[in-house]
Amino acid sequence: MSLNKVLTAASAIVVLSAAAAFAQTPSSVEQFNDWGVYSYKKDGGNVCYALSIPKTREPASVNHGDIFFLVSPKPGQNGAYEPQVVMGYALRDQSKVTVTVDGRKFSLFTRGESAWVENPAEEPQLVQAMRNGRAMQVDGVSQRGTNTKYSYSLAGVTAAINSVANCK
Repeated sequence: MSLNKVLTAASAIVVLSAAAAFAQTPSSVEQFNDWGVYSYKKDGGNVCYALSIPKTREPASVNHGDIFFLVSPKPGQNGAYEPQVVMGYALRDQSKVTVTVDGRKFSLFTRGESAWVENPAEEPQLVQAMRNGRAMQVDGVSQRGTNTKYSYSLAGVTAAINSVANCK
C-alpha cells in the first residue's frame, strides 16, 4: 500500500476516532521500517500515533479493505499507550480479536470496525511484547463470519513508539 493511501486511510481513522468537526488530516512525521508516525492538530497541540499495515492478509480470496494496527498515547495518562486494530470491514458483534506476538496472545473486544485490548491492564504488556517481538498476528471474524488473519512486521515499532512519545 502506498504512503498516500496509508495517509488517506489514517485520515479516516482520525475522523472515526475524534469528533469529525475537529479532526484534521494527519501528516506523516517519520517512517521507521514497517511503522510510520503520523500526527494531527487537536486543541492547539499535536496528537501523534504509530501505525502499520499488515504484510499478509488471509484469506486471499476476500476484499479486506484497509487494515491498520496503531498505537496511540492514552489521553491523560502520561507514558501509557493504547493499541488498536482497525479493519476495513465490520467485525462480528461481540466477537474477540486475538493479537499474538511471538506466541503470546492478547484478547481484544470489538466495536464496529475496531478492536481494543479487553483488559486495559494488559495494554502495557502488549506494547512491551511488540517492542521486544519480531512478528505479530491479528485474527478476527467479520460480520459475515469470515475468519481473517493478518501478519505484521514489528521492525521499527520501538523507534516509532519512542517518536510518538517525543512528538510535540
